[in-house]
Amino acid sequence: MSDNNFPKLHNAMWPGLVGKGAPDSEPVIELDAMLDYTAKADVDGVKFDGVDLFLYSPHVDIDSDDEAIKALADKVAAKNLKIGSLVAPVWFDGTAMGDEASREGWLNAVRKSIKIASRLRELGIREHGVVRIDSAAPVGDWAKDPKANTTRIAQTFREAGKIAEDAGERLAAEGEICWGGMHSWQHMLDLLEETGMPGVVGFQADMSHTLLYTLGENAPEHRIVPAEFDWEPGAFRAAMKQLTDALRPWTIDFHVAQNDGSVFGSGAHEKTGRHCVATDPKGKLNIARDSGYWLRDSNGAVTQSMPHICWDGCMFPNSVMNQQQTWNDILTAMIEVRNNHGWKA
Repeated sequence: MSDNNFPKLHNAMWPGLVGKGAPDSEPVIELDAMLDYTAKADVDGVKFDGVDLFLYSPHVDIDSDDEAIKALADKVAAKNLKIGSLVAPVWFDGTAMGDEASREGWLNAVRKSIKIASRLRELGIREHGVVRIDSAAPVGDWAKDPKANTTRIAQTFREAGKIAEDAGERLAAEGEICWGGMHSWQHMLDLLEETGMPGVVGFQADMSHTLLYTLGENAPEHRIVPAEFDWEPGAFRAAMKQLTDALRPWTIDFHVAQNDGSVFGSGAHEKTGRHCVATDPKGKLNIARDSGYWLRDSNGAVTQSMPHICWDGCMFPNSVMNQQQTWNDILTAMIEVRNNHGWKA
């Protein structure tokens, strides 16, 4: 038996929210519009299978009651799509590294997110996926006492992991360089190991964000590539192998993305990776090839560990996001990843 539609292809809805809606920013792109672009994307008859969601208004209210959750399920189902992973809005009410009140606010966001995730699973619209978390702690604050602060975050992650485990859910910490205790590949590995809940609290690998791990952004002591190197042969590929061999065993959720090797900060946000559109000529990644560092084990075998993969591309201008061709190009890249690394019996 073979399934040429494995893994399933999902599109992230949060690019319609991230960096949008503030007085000095472009307007939010509503969930209905994001779903419509996703559902209409078509490449030789192949379409997206589902979407991953950010549990944040105006897309999805974290305090949604059962009626609102059912309405969400119906809305997505009407587009012939499923729901996969959910992003918990842990940043707004606390931090995993804070005092008890702050940690409780962080945990409460996880509880609410897991409640929605579980209900969507019961409704049959969500067959797989994780709840995404991060430390919600600034790198500078973490650096004041690295060992104690990593221990504090790990304690919070374990408490969240128990909440998730009791509900039959899993948590994935996104490898993004702006979050304290997660801002380098080595710090991320240390945190996961100290949390000590493999299979319950794992890692979410985003191709764009994890690229910055190799460059040592925000943690130069953990830079893997030399200061001067060629992106294609030798040093880059060796760095990707070192990075993924360390974190792949913890990886339970995967984002396909592109990055031009630069970083940016927005307002008070610490510097982080810059997503590019799939066809950006400045992109440093060969998307179809480099996804294999995550989707294949050290012996080159497809891991089969993720039932779906998701495109992530934040901070694109609305003029780009409101073009259907943008989403067709993204779907093309996703299909190429699946063709290279999808399961074939």
